Amino acid sequence: MNLHEYQGKEILSSYGVRIQRGIVAQNKHEAVAAAKQLTAETGTGWHVVKAQIHAGGRGKGGGVKLAKNIKEVEEIAGEIIGMNLITPQTSKEGKKVHQVLIAEDVYYPGDSEPEEFYMSVLLNRAKGRNMIMYSTEGGMDIETVAEKTPHLIFTEEVDPAVGLMPFQARRVAFNLGLSGTAFKEMVKFVTALYTAYIKSDASLFEINPVLKTSDDKIMAVDAKVTIDDNALYRHKDYVDLRDLREENPIEVEAKEVGLNYVDLDGNVGCMVNGAGLAMATMDLIKQAGGEPANFLDVGGTADAKRVEAAFRIILKDPNVKAILINIFGGIVRCDRVAQGVVDAYKNMGDSIKVPIIVRLQGTNADLAKELIDNSGLDVLSATEFQEAADKVQAVLS
Repeated sequence: MNLHEYQGKEILSSYGVRIQRGIVAQNKHEAVAAAKQLTAETGTGWHVVKAQIHAGGRGKGGGVKLAKNIKEVEEIAGEIIGMNLITPQTSKEGKKVHQVLIAEDVYYPGDSEPEEFYMSVLLNRAKGRNMIMYSTEGGMDIETVAEKTPHLIFTEEVDPAVGLMPFQARRVAFNLGLSGTAFKEMVKFVTALYTAYIKSDASLFEINPVLKTSDDKIMAVDAKVTIDDNALYRHKDYVDLRDLREENPIEVEAKEVGLNYVDLDGNVGCMVNGAGLAMATMDLIKQAGGEPANFLDVGGTADAKRVEAAFRIILKDPNVKAILINIFGGIVRCDRVAQGVVDAYKNMGDSIKVPIIVRLQGTNADLAKELIDNSGLDVLSATEFQEAADKVQAVLS
């Protein structure tokens, strides 16, 4: 589950991570009130207006701007709220901005120059360990840094059995070239950041930039936070942070009816049971000259109600030109799945306007094929992988 910047910062702050303070606003009038409140609480004279969407690179699309007075806060907030913000991480249509974060200015003058760093905490799946990745090149795309100056990216692997050790936090601060108060502050920051990552059951914390202020404070100026969905039962309060407006509406609907669905850009809809078979089916479609339009795992059951729900979700995509149903009858018998397909097809009437190929293999596969073939419906049956691929190729051509 992805969070907005302001939500991620709230979680970080609750675990002792210093953040750039801010107040979220839904319109320009709330933005003005937030700016005045922030000035009263922090003394900041300038404010940063930041679009809140689930995508990075907001500044490049005009979604992050500096306001030097209250009038500019109102003007900039009015421009950003309601706009379709296009960034390198959104589609070409962009994402509509529903709210902005009014944040304090932390680049104030002082005894030393502010410095920006990059830092993230995530799981290194290859080694089964958590990893802190960091760089002196903050404020830049980490992919660009990795490509052009890979020697400036450091990693610190953490054994989950013992946690982050003090010497590791000190090594991070040392590699970032810090000393004195800034060094001590960075050690505290790294320790608190890792604690927040573990205790919030996050799958990603990305702070870009981490700022050393002119008076040697270390703080998170941005926060990209992803929470592990599988751990939400331990964090009931986090469930309310989910912003459905930022998610694909078809994927949201699929989740509500218990289907594992991921929207893709292809032309062949997939309905499969089991993630492994789903991946193989997507390869099959590409081999047949098509492109998968989705990943859809109906799970261990495929009765008429579930199949009908899957049909309706797949057909919401106007790019779908055919549907391939690929079910292995292990837990569920193939003839039951076939009956479910027939019943769902009849229930939906004329709303199915694309060819359907059904490949059923496993228990009672022969009965299932006979049931499909004798249904009188415009459904093509198959029992072998290659047979299904040939029929997909035929309907696409």
